[in-house]
Amino acid sequence: MKIYTKTGDKGQTSLYDGTRVYKDSLRVESYGTVDELNSSIGFAMKFVKDEEIKEKLKKIQMRLFFVAGELATVEEGKYVYKIKEEDIAALEKIIDDYLPKIKGADKFIVPGSSEAAAALHVSRTICRRAERRILTLKKEETVSDILLKFVNRLSDVLYTYARYLESDLTIMDFEKFYNEKL
Repeated sequence: MKIYTKTGDKGQTSLYDGTRVYKDSLRVESYGTVDELNSSIGFAMKFVKDEEIKEKLKKIQMRLFFVAGELATVEEGKYVYKIKEEDIAALEKIIDDYLPKIKGADKFIVPGSSEAAAALHVSRTICRRAERRILTLKKEETVSDILLKFVNRLSDVLYTYARYLESDLTIMDFEKFYNEKL
């Protein structure tokens, strides 16, 4: 099997349903950012020691394949593995379980006091970018409300896990840091 097909040499690619689009289309940008997010989560997992969190992140990665597949399909009914409300409920349960364990959850922090937290904060920001790309796509084409809600809630999960795994919080004291010299 060859990895190169040469069918994209002129700037186009095929979606899951066979539709040809330019590689910089909003649809490709959306699922490409989800792919980047998935890779970022995989990288972050290399630093996470908590086995329960690692297992949940692995399951989230599998769901991101469903998100990307749905985004890579224009023709209704061609892609059957869609995100469901129960997937969103599972993300909300993670948040509800971990949020009470986080000190200063309502405060701004300087992210990254541990490798795991730093990597998950990067994943969170990629997730937010994916959400923005999907929202832009939704303004022009059909995108499931459930899919958009899932990505939104996922960024909250990544934030929650990152905050939980912070080893030494630097809580933002805006007045103190504003007056401090660089």
